[in-house]
Order: sequence, then structure tokens, then C-alpha cells
Amino acid sequence: MDGRDQTGTVPDQETTPAPVTVLLVCTGNICRSAMGEGLGRSYLRGLLGEAATDIRLVSAGTRAVAGSAMHPRSALVISGFGGDPEGFVARQLEPWMVTEADLVLTLTRDHRREVLELVPRALARTFTLREAAALLGALGEGQPQAAEFADRARGLVAALAAARPGRRGEDGDDIADPIGRSLEGHEEVGQAVADALLPVLAALISLHPDIDEDVEPAPVRIAAHLDRGVDDVAPDEPGAGNGSLPPALDHRSAGPGRARRAFGAFGRRRRSSGS
Repeated sequence: MDGRDQTGTVPDQETTPAPVTVLLVCTGNICRSAMGEGLGRSYLRGLLGEAATDIRLVSAGTRAVAGSAMHPRSALVISGFGGDPEGFVARQLEPWMVTEADLVLTLTRDHRREVLELVPRALARTFTLREAAALLGALGEGQPQAAEFADRARGLVAALAAARPGRRGEDGDDIADPIGRSLEGHEEVGQAVADALLPVLAALISLHPDIDEDVEPAPVRIAAHLDRGVDDVAPDEPGAGNGSLPPALDHRSAGPGRARRAFGAFGRRRRSSGS
């Protein structure tokens, strides 16, 4: 039997729509893009629940430390933000990853150039992370109109590309590599990644059929306390000893406004079953 019914036609088969794929790219894929993946996935789960699988957030590096876990300090930082570093494995950027992505977000302009050297046709969907976040402000009020979520998401990416000629790139579009920096340095980079990435993800989430209204991400800050120590993390190398938390991560010196925020608290507006 070939699956045809008695009339000789093939019955309709229910298919699962392909997720919208967002690819983050940095150099080693153990700090910046890795933090973005861990933070972003937790954010998506917090707002979309099981429907978070409709947005596939992945990362890779142009010169990746392939097969490695996230840098210990970056892992500690995203844990403080409410993200999840567990199970992360760095991977080398390959052309097929760019080809299958609906949106490519790079951490610097050099990374964007390297992506486009691999796949020149990806220009209209490749941006630095900060560039994409800034271009959101240039878009009009109207949402992309399409029946399917994936098509609406691609419409948003097309709108970002259309807005790009009116904006001049600048040094501030780059988010620097925290390798060799202190734990506080990794925190600063993690904050920069969160500040740029979450508005872009919020714009995508706002297009999802499970969401009633626009999602407005509240400011995200590092936890005032962390559950894991950093005795095994050295100032300049993953894996060697250091010994103490810098003031920014030490609960004893945490000032007002440093309390941990849960990702699920940010603008979650699900449609009711009757809508």
C-alpha cells in the first residue's frame, strides 16, 4: 500500500511547521553567542512555554572551540540572569547553518562580514545583534501580515533589512570578546548581549499566535546572589583558580535593583482559549 485511499488520492497529512531559526555568531562560541543562546532559550520558554519550540535559537563560532562547554565565567553569568548553561556544546560555523537560518545575528561587524563571505545571499537576513535591535526602532507600528507565524517572522526580518540603508554602522555595533577578562567583564558582556537580544526576541514573540499583544521586555539584571562558586575560574584562563566574586556579583555588596528577575515575568500575554 502506498498510502492512497480508495479514491486513489493521498490523504492530507498533518505536518509540523518548521521553526523560525535564529543563529547567533561570535568567534569561539563559548562566551558571547553561547550566553545569547542560553539566555534567549530561557527567555523564550518563559514567555511561550511549550510553543517556544516555534523559535529555534542556535549559535556557532567563526573559529569555534568546537566541542567545548561554555566558558565557566560566561556560564556563571547567564545562570545569574536566569539562563541555563547546561549541556551547551560549541560548534564551528558552517555555510549550511547560515543558509537554513531565518535571521543571523552576529556579535561584531567582522563576524557579519565572515558570515557573508560564506553565504553572500544571506545579506538581507544578517545583522549585528546591536544593529538589529536599533533597527527595530525604525519600524512602523504595523505588524507583518501573514497567515503563518514563520511568514510573519520573515516579514519582520525583511522590514529590518529595508530599514538598514537609513542607518550608519558604527563601532558601538560591536560587542567585545570577554576572553581574558574578569568575571565582572563577562557580566558586562552578558548584560550587553541581553540588552540587545531580548528586544529582538520580543519582537518575534509578539508575532506568535499565542500572544495577545506586543511583548515589552523589562530590563534584565544579574542576580544579587549566585548559587555556584567560581573558585575554579582564573582571571585569564578557563578552568584555573580565582577565589572570590567581584563586587558586581557578591550579594554582600549588591545595591538596590540587583535582585534576580525571572524571565517568565516579562510581558507574557497568552491568548485565551476562546480567542
